[in-house]
Order: sequence, then C-alpha cells, then structure tokens
Amino acid sequence: MDAKKPFVAVLLIQTIYAGMFLVSKAAFNVGMNNFIFVFYRQAAATVFLVPIAIIFERKNVPPLSFVTFCKIFMLSLFGITLSLDVNGVALIYTSATLAAATTNCLPVITFFLAVLLRMETVKLRTSSGMAKIAGVLICIAGAATIAFYKGPHLQLMLHHHLFGHHTSHEHQSHVSSGATWVKGCLLMLMSNTFWGLWLVLQAYIMKSYPAKLLLTTLQCLLSSIQSFFIAIALERDPDQWKLGWNVKLVAVAYTGIVVTGVTYYLQTWVIEKKGPVFLAMSTPFALIITIFCSAIFLGEAISLGSILGGILLVGGLYSVLWGKSKEQKMEKTCSTAQAEKETELKEEVAAQSPPPPFFV
Repeated sequence: MDAKKPFVAVLLIQTIYAGMFLVSKAAFNVGMNNFIFVFYRQAAATVFLVPIAIIFERKNVPPLSFVTFCKIFMLSLFGITLSLDVNGVALIYTSATLAAATTNCLPVITFFLAVLLRMETVKLRTSSGMAKIAGVLICIAGAATIAFYKGPHLQLMLHHHLFGHHTSHEHQSHVSSGATWVKGCLLMLMSNTFWGLWLVLQAYIMKSYPAKLLLTTLQCLLSSIQSFFIAIALERDPDQWKLGWNVKLVAVAYTGIVVTGVTYYLQTWVIEKKGPVFLAMSTPFALIITIFCSAIFLGEAISLGSILGGILLVGGLYSVLWGKSKEQKMEKTCSTAQAEKETELKEEVAAQSPPPPFFV
C-alpha cells in the first residue's frame, strides 16, 4: 500500500491543478477582474501560510539581510505576481485546456533557462543531450501548433455548465478572435517563462535564506502587496472588488488555500519519496483531466489544434525528462565506478607497503 501512495499523491496534485484552471476560467467567465483575482488569491494564501510558518519555523528563523530581501522582492514580482497576472489575461483570451497544455512545457522552459544561466549542461554528442534538444524543439512545435492551428472543434454533447451557463459577450468575442487567441498563447508562454525563471532563481535565494516555508510565506506576502497596487491602479470600480457566495469566492479560496497549501506539502513529499523527475512526468494528467472537465462543466469546444499541440508538448516533456534521467544515471554510474577504483587503489597500496617493524 505504501508503494502506491506516491502515485495517488501525484494524481491528486494534478487533479488539484486541473481544478485550478477550471475554477479560474469559470470566475473570469462571470466577469471577475483577473488582477483583483490574483490579489485575493495571494492574500488568502498568505493568511493560510502565516500561522503555519510561525508554528513550525519560529525557532529556526534565519537572518534576512536587505540585499536578500530585495532579491526575494524581485523574485516575487516576476515569478509570482507578473506570472499570475499575465496568466490570468491569457486564460481570459484562451481556454482552461490551453492553460493545462502549456504547463507541460514548463519543465522544458526551466531546463532552457538553466542552460542559459549555466546551471545545466548539454552534451550534444550523447543520446541524452540529443534527447534534450529534440524535446525543446518538439515543445516549440507544440506551442506553435496550439497558437496558429485550430482545426475542427470537438464538443461533448453532455455538458452541465456547473460554474455558470452564460459567458460574457466580451469573453465570447475574445475566444472567437484568431488574433486574440494567438495573443493569449504568447502570453501563456510568457507566464510560464516567468514561472520557470522563478524556479531556477530560487536555487540562488535558498543559499542565503534556506527556510523553505518562511521563504514561501514571505513571497506570498510580498506578492499580495504587489498585486494589490497593480489591481488598484488598473481597476477602480468598487463593485469589482466585492466577493459574494458565488464562483468568485470559490475560485479565490480554492487557488489560495488548496493549491498553495495542499499541493506545496504534497509536492515536497513526492519529491522526497520519488524525486523531481517522477513529479514532472505526472504533469500530463492535469491536461487530460482538464480537457474532459472543461468540455463537460464549462461547455468549452476543444479544437483539434489544442489536442495535437498538447500531444507534442507532452512528447517534448518526456524527451527532455528521459535525457535528464539518463544523464543522472550515467553520472551515478561514473561516480560509483570512480569510488570503487579509488578503493581498489588504496587496497593495492596497502598490500604493497612493507609491514610495520616488530618491537620487542
């Protein structure tokens, strides 16, 4: 039973992420401002995480210098605030299925940024290096397919519009416009690029501020402040800031508490048990779940281009992950062989050395 827990955990994680795409899209469909939504989401996450951080890490608070604080501030601005704001605009222009599909290119974008920052290396003359390059190219082809080719639409006959039957006229015109769809795809890739940069640069921040939970809480707090000023500058209508007992409140609570709180713990646990590659390989589950749920509950028509592009993105993801996994196995084998050779050399030296003199 214990062996099945990581598989259950990754399925739950991807289901939660699929739910995030769906409820966010549903909230935007009923007219919620995406900038206000990001502020409420980050505020809810901060309120949820602060008491947990105080309880578990109050005795292990590392010193926070001004320079480190500025780095965390900029990391929060680009990696969280702008990433979520751009993602919200892109989601309004496109669909929940596209949001789930482009998430599959996140590991590839992260790998590409890590190579640019010299945190990763690519050996072009090895099969693993060629697999990484092929994966990047396949993901680019998948993103281009989603953006520029729509094809025939597929729509399930049984759909219930769980989160509201009617969408705004503005939203319908956005989705129907080809130019707007391409703009949404580019914004979605930009959002994932910000997210990937956030993942890469956190490695540097963790060296000077190693408290993971406190770092996450501080970033959520700073992101709440940043997103508030962005929202108040772009939306002055007081009615847009009101939350009732509707899908808007559900979306804020779900994304702020469940996505940030539950998945943070589950992802940490899965990485500890099975490693990051195992977690990354489960990403396509979110796309599969989102495709069916968005068609059933939101009544979204799924284009053939989105399906083909999603398949290419998943293929590119697995190509990069395969190359990375093979490299790690080769490095582990080489280090083991080197350690065995050093042990044998020491034994030979010890055997050839003269015995110590015997003193009476």
